[in-house]
Amino acid sequence: MAFSSSALRHGAAFLAAACLALTLGAALAAEPARTAVAVGANQQHKLARDLALPLADGSHVGHRWSRRVGDQHLVQIVVLSDSADPELAALRAHVLRLGGSVHARHPLVNGLTVQVPASQLAALAAHADVASVSPNRAVRGSASLLETDTGASAAKAAVPSNIRVGIYDGNGVITNYSGLDGSGVGIAILDSGVMRGHRSFLSGSGVRRVQRNVNMLNANLANWLVGVDSSLSPAPGSAALAGYEAAIAADNAVTHDAYGHGTHVAAVAAGRGLYQVPDTTGVAPGANVYDVKVLGANGSGSLSDVLEGIAWVVFHAREYNIRVLNLSLAASSSESWQTDPLCLAVRRATAAGITVVVAAGNFGQTAAGAEVYGAISAPGNDPSVITVGSTNAKTTAWRSDDQVNFFSSRGPTRSARTVNSVRVPDNLLKPDLVALGNRTFAAAATSNDPSKPVWNTLAAANPDLVGITGGSQVFGQTLMSLSGTSIAAPTVAGTVALMLQANPGLTPPLIKAILQFTAQVMNNANPLQQGAGLLNADGAVAVAKALRTDIASAIEGGRLVPGASLLASGAVRGLRVEAGRIVADIARNALTVAVITVVAVAMGFRFQNGLLGAVVYFAVPLAVGFGVAWFMVTVAMSADSAESAVGSLNAVLLLLTFFSTGFVKLDDLPGWAQPIASANPVSHIAAAMRSATTAGEPVFGFDAWVSVAWAVGLTVVFGFLATKAYSRSR
Repeated sequence: MAFSSSALRHGAAFLAAACLALTLGAALAAEPARTAVAVGANQQHKLARDLALPLADGSHVGHRWSRRVGDQHLVQIVVLSDSADPELAALRAHVLRLGGSVHARHPLVNGLTVQVPASQLAALAAHADVASVSPNRAVRGSASLLETDTGASAAKAAVPSNIRVGIYDGNGVITNYSGLDGSGVGIAILDSGVMRGHRSFLSGSGVRRVQRNVNMLNANLANWLVGVDSSLSPAPGSAALAGYEAAIAADNAVTHDAYGHGTHVAAVAAGRGLYQVPDTTGVAPGANVYDVKVLGANGSGSLSDVLEGIAWVVFHAREYNIRVLNLSLAASSSESWQTDPLCLAVRRATAAGITVVVAAGNFGQTAAGAEVYGAISAPGNDPSVITVGSTNAKTTAWRSDDQVNFFSSRGPTRSARTVNSVRVPDNLLKPDLVALGNRTFAAAATSNDPSKPVWNTLAAANPDLVGITGGSQVFGQTLMSLSGTSIAAPTVAGTVALMLQANPGLTPPLIKAILQFTAQVMNNANPLQQGAGLLNADGAVAVAKALRTDIASAIEGGRLVPGASLLASGAVRGLRVEAGRIVADIARNALTVAVITVVAVAMGFRFQNGLLGAVVYFAVPLAVGFGVAWFMVTVAMSADSAESAVGSLNAVLLLLTFFSTGFVKLDDLPGWAQPIASANPVSHIAAAMRSATTAGEPVFGFDAWVSVAWAVGLTVVFGFLATKAYSRSR
């Protein structure tokens, strides 16, 4: 499916989302033993709802954060603190006094992953340094709905020619690309791993683009040991940090992606698949990939592991130029984005200059097929991230028949905070936009042993996913087809890499604004289904090119003052969009002349010099108007703002009209104004039009020739200047 190359549209006005109530049921056939957790009113608001309620009604059994060890019921939780002590020493000591353990410290969010007896939760929440307590939730890849492919060519999103064009051999086969491909930009993939040896992650010269593989599962953060403090000091250069980095390094692992989800996601964002048919090239096939493994062989992980993964990306962002972070995963959280640990982590990453792209989730319908609103998962419920829903291209290359997938999670966000014992939902409008995420071909992971490669868990359990017609399915070139918002998210992440290659000075909020501004509204979906609309990579890159390349550094250095222009210097400042609008105004003016003439004819006006006179009557003003249009475009291309361009042009045209013989005779004007009116092109145009329609007058006389000379002169001079200015802006 091709990205649209239509003109940029103005941003759609968002509708206010209605509040949707969700009900919670916990009827069990056999009620398990309950743990009494007495929490005072002052501490109740600190506990996440999906922690407090299961412990109260006994439904905690089966959750990964809850376990009975011997005769003791233990819970693993993530505690956020508002303490000024970066080491959280007092809070860690308090956990140990309560009979618990500290498994990890998360400096990025000023928090801890701890384990305490369930009976001590109230005492923990009562500590002055505790801001919120959340369960160490299970996190899963968001591709919970998989659709098999019958072998028909999938509607992969083709990148527009103004971004990248294919280079063909003598047989008409694409062998390379030229243009934007994300080169130099790092994309971190927090997922189940990325197969380092897959051919999709080689550059055109055969160099591996998976720069690092790290496995956060190797840290063993949640091991149910009691009475220990295994938190680390992340200080640069420390022995603890060096040991930690060595423990999580997985560059030479035998199997990088046992589950298969992360490799596919990475290939959608940055795969280079032109070596075979079908061509499965991703959106940014030149970008570098950083594999941060947080999901295991079954596609699940823990909140604590994901927090560690995000922290690793932030810590290494400048070293590796990681500008984009893709999270095609979700945690079912009841907490507001203001207190949820995962949301806080992605906000800190955004503040560090990393654009975070998140899958909306695949919970848009019930098992019975009923549409569900308010099912956006964490961290997609955070306002700082780009939350992406999924569309179905219907296997066509045009967009008119595209639809939001039924499984794509709808807004608004229903995560909530407690205020005076009352649950207050966030109700944010999400997703932010939608992108292709249905039956998409991309790389399929295997083990790294070419002599006996082993399929990933997804492919082994669903053989139809790898039944690709035309795919070679040999080691290092294996393909499979997946659907879900987890596939739509890397499509956007790859687009962000293209934008950053075109303009490295973009900031995460500006990137999000550009993506939403240029998105194309789908007529068959509402804002809670599609957000701002369908991804338009062509428009997004065009806007990125039109902006200053020093925006991020200017903000960081405090040099960007309120009201300063974000447009690039030179011709771009003249607003090419305004130039197009001015040309449209010229066309409307020509239509106005035609309407006035029709009315005049109805009132008795006649073309007394026949058909030729009528042709000259219309041709003269249109010819000069064409030259004036080039003049207006040139002014617009060099103006500081739309207001100054339009104001200057209106003033010039008003003066030309006033000091002319279009409405009064030359002798009726003041003496000082008569020379101006005589040379004024408007005077010659009016005289030529009168002569062409008056019996006995020359159809094409002196005034007509002067008008043509003005038209040619304006077109040559200002056509050259406008074209030169446009070329500089490219």
